[in-house]
Amino acid sequence: MLRKYMSLIGIGSAKIDLKLPKVTYKAGEHIKGCFLIKGGIVDQKTKQIQCDLIMIKRSTREEKTIDISTILTSIVIHAEEMLEISFSFGIPSSILSSTEEISYRFETKLSFNEGAESRDQDIIQIIQ
Repeated sequence: MLRKYMSLIGIGSAKIDLKLPKVTYKAGEHIKGCFLIKGGIVDQKTKQIQCDLIMIKRSTREEKTIDISTILTSIVIHAEEMLEISFSFGIPSSILSSTEEISYRFETKLSFNEGAESRDQDIIQIIQ
C-alpha cells in the first residue's frame, strides 16, 4: 500500500525516455525513434504520451511550442517492466535553424490515470 502512495507523488513511478537516433536534423526531416518506458515499483495505467517540440529564444527566454505529438494510450505498465513505443515526428520545413539565439528541445510527458507525470527533455539542433 505504501508503494502505491509513493508512486502517486512520483516516487518509484514509471519513467519515460525519448530515444532519438541523432541530435541534428534538417528542416523538413522525418524523425523515427522510440519512447522507452521503465515500470516503477507498482503497476500503473497510462493515459497519454505527449511530446512537444519547443523553440527557445535565449535573449528573451521565450519558449514557443512548434508542434505537438500525442499518443492516447491506456496500457498497464507493470512494475519493473521495460516497454518500447514507436515515435515518429516530422520537423516542419519552415522551421528556423538553431543558432546561439535559437535552440530546440523535445519535452516528453507520460501521464497516468493516477500519479505524477513522468517527464523527459531532449535537446536537438536544426540545420538547413
